[in-house]
Amino acid sequence: MPTDSGLAAAYPLLFAPQRWEWGGLDAQFAIGAPADALVTNVHVVGFSGDQVILCRDDRDVWFLPGGTREPGESVEECVGRELLEEAGAVLTSPLTVVGAHHCVTDRPLPYRPHQPHPEKAWLWCVADAAIVQAPTMPEDAEQIVEVRAVPIPEAAVLLLTDQPWLPDLLMLAVETRRGDAAAR
Repeated sequence: MPTDSGLAAAYPLLFAPQRWEWGGLDAQFAIGAPADALVTNVHVVGFSGDQVILCRDDRDVWFLPGGTREPGESVEECVGRELLEEAGAVLTSPLTVVGAHHCVTDRPLPYRPHQPHPEKAWLWCVADAAIVQAPTMPEDAEQIVEVRAVPIPEAAVLLLTDQPWLPDLLMLAVETRRGDAAAR
């Protein structure tokens, strides 16, 4: 896998420093896995064959399934729970880490008491998955109105409704997945 600097040239929006106002976060993407204790959120680029599983919420935003880790929850357990809640999907292959947004918040308290503060990380993974049922959607979570497996080019366009750097992340996940397949 190329270095961060080589990938930054290929995926400039993903590697650009970001400010996430909703969480008072300054975020910077890097390849590789951060320390597990820093990982507060996990998201997965889930592939059903050659298509990407996306969710659309009641704001008409398309996004990759994932969310906040619960106390004592492993990365894999978080992804499994979030896939069912948001996409009605299950993992069908192991997770591969794509990278993480390393974040520092200016908020005085952590988002949840069990989370590290002020530093944290949002982990991005890739794996195969299968949609097996309707999303389970807890009442206090975002409300999903549609789940679809779509071709990669369509996924890149739909993800623009969430963040401008998500198509870069998607393409890096595609590259990571191809590298995993070649290594087998």
